[in-house]
Amino acid sequence: MRLVWPEPVSRSDVCHPTCEPADMSEQQEGAASPDVFSRSRIAPATFNELISLIYEGPLEALPWASSLNFLRDLMDANWVTLILRPASERNNALIINAGPKGPFMEQGKFSSRTAFTLDPFVGLPPDKVLTVEEMIGAGDWHTSDFYKQFVEPYDIRYLLGFDLYTKDGSECRFRVCRSHASQPFSDRDRAVCEALLPHLKRSIELHSRLDHIESERRLYAGAVDRMMLGTVVFDETGTIMKTNKVADEILRAHDGIQMSNGTLEAKYSTENRALQQFIRQALENATHLPQAMSITRPSGLAKYGVAIRSVPLNEWSEGSHRPAVMVFLRDPEHKSQASPDVIQALFELTPAEAALALLLADGMTLEEAADDLNIRKNTARAHLRSIFSKTGVTRQTALVRLLLGSITPNND
Repeated sequence: MRLVWPEPVSRSDVCHPTCEPADMSEQQEGAASPDVFSRSRIAPATFNELISLIYEGPLEALPWASSLNFLRDLMDANWVTLILRPASERNNALIINAGPKGPFMEQGKFSSRTAFTLDPFVGLPPDKVLTVEEMIGAGDWHTSDFYKQFVEPYDIRYLLGFDLYTKDGSECRFRVCRSHASQPFSDRDRAVCEALLPHLKRSIELHSRLDHIESERRLYAGAVDRMMLGTVVFDETGTIMKTNKVADEILRAHDGIQMSNGTLEAKYSTENRALQQFIRQALENATHLPQAMSITRPSGLAKYGVAIRSVPLNEWSEGSHRPAVMVFLRDPEHKSQASPDVIQALFELTPAEAALALLLADGMTLEEAADDLNIRKNTARAHLRSIFSKTGVTRQTALVRLLLGSITPNND
């Protein structure tokens, strides 16, 4: 599909190319000038739709897929590409393409460092829109190894793009491609890219912040999982929004506590009344002090430990269906998830010493651990002395605390 560029409705709707803002200090930093919109001749409704898609990009499963696809149609391109992270010795590039068959994440040889080593269309002046001919010349472009290996097979003749750098130092590249059957890029096409550039830059910065927050969330969630804590998150209506794997295991067991009608329910009425009261208090008062209780298990195993606390809201929080209460579940019967290999590396233990240390962390006595490992008690004692020497602790209880505090999960 090719969209026809509309002419400006009237001279009063756009700024003449020779016009400048009355006060340049009032023009928003990084925003496109009125001259850009005049040159682009893009309809306001079309531009608004494009910018909306760009700012929605960080929330898409495939970031910016919709906006790249929109631009592909808008600019009569066969490919539109956003490179969020050029390839390095450590990482492949992070490339999002909108091609003839739709948007997709680039994988394979083009995302490798080889392609980026060969690419001559690099090192563009920041925030400046250029064609490949302007940058390196048409002759050099069409005879380059990069063109022959990575461009020509995809029916790409014309290439327009810009490089941008975010405040956190990220290097991003934007490229629009046309086929041999298409026309060269015009000043109008260049103006469209200039108009969207500052918005795409801000959108990428938002994506970077969201990614940072998500990385921290995963880190903390992983730490909670390694502590063998079950977490149950309630929204403001008292309905369960989310549970982690440990909580799922506990609730599936139906051993004293379970999920019922979207909330938690204890087996015994006295405990259930207390549980519901604590959850209700936490929902009604965000500053309410955390509460703790135990849940009896009909199986006779050790009681679950339960803690209930409100989730404080940011003063700018708005909307509904957000976390309001967190319930933590602790099963004393759960064993440690520490990794023997990493425990061994962290404390420079031998395989036999690491195996013994983890059994002790799981609650076994030295004699029980020796039997489980099928070694003599004197051998176990010798291993323990060596473990004490390497870890710097002198008591078995201190060793258990040290190992339980390890940050190394089991990948099984």
